[in-house]
Formats: sequence, C-alpha cells, structure tokens
Amino acid sequence: MRNIVLTGFMGTGKTAVGKELSRLLSMRLIDIDHEIEQVEAIPIKDIFLEKGESYFREIEAEIIRKHAAEKKLIIATGGGAVLREENLAALKKNGTIFCLTARPETILDRTSRSDDRPLLQGDERMEKIRNLLSSRGPLYEQAGIMIDTENKTPLQIAEEIIGIARR
Repeated sequence: MRNIVLTGFMGTGKTAVGKELSRLLSMRLIDIDHEIEQVEAIPIKDIFLEKGESYFREIEAEIIRKHAAEKKLIIATGGGAVLREENLAALKKNGTIFCLTARPETILDRTSRSDDRPLLQGDERMEKIRNLLSSRGPLYEQAGIMIDTENKTPLQIAEEIIGIARR
C-alpha cells in the first residue's frame, strides 16, 4: 500500500485520524509537526516566535522530503505544508494525499482548546481562520482527495480513507 498522507487546515483532525489509520493498518504514523518539535527541541509556537515562519517552513520541507521517500507510512502534515509545491510533489511520489476539511466554526471550536497554534494567536481567531482558509483553499483542493470531517469520528474518517485507498 502507498503511504497515506493527511493534509488540511489546522483542527481538521489530521493527527487523530492518523492515529486511527496507524492502528487499523499497522503502519507507522509520522506527524510532521511532532517531528519538527523533536528536531528543534522546542514547541512549534516558539519556533515561530524565535525564528519565524520562513525558518519553520524550511525545516518542515526538509522533514517532509525525508519521510516522503519512505514507504508504508501514515504521514500527517501541518496545515501549511501545502504552501510549498515541493512538499506536495514529494508526498505524491509514494503516497495518496487526503485533505481533511471542516467548517470554520468547527475549526474554531476544535482549536480553541489550546494556545499552541501560532497563526491563531490573539484576537479575531474566526477572522484569521476564514482568511487563512480563503488563501489556502485552492491549494488544499489541488492537494488530493477531499474528506469532510464534519460530524464524524476519527475512526469513521479513517475507515472512509481506507476504503478509498484500497480501491
């Protein structure tokens, strides 16, 4: 089986669905954001604060390139991985990309539980979500197979992805 790659906006369930896919398929899960934190030895929000988004995107691309070349993986990307065409090209070589989606209201609800989302810091979170979704939307649509996560559990979404991946 090809790698299964999960992309999509923050709060759409990439990590939770990735864990279910890993469990159901007995495949290793690589969470790109977690890998970045391991390499840098600091949380992503601190990378953004101390070194900036462009530095973060360089590290992200390097780690994606490394893992995209491997086989039999579930890869959960960060929400901004689609910003670089090179990331998608690398991931498509050995993988099928699934883009998880949710309504802005759902994303706000899911992301409001933590303060570790550097692009959603401060006030006007809904406006920030809408603006980012608007600018990234076309990139997500080009990325791969769209999967709506509204009113579904991570297990239901994982089963839907497995059904498509096995066709």
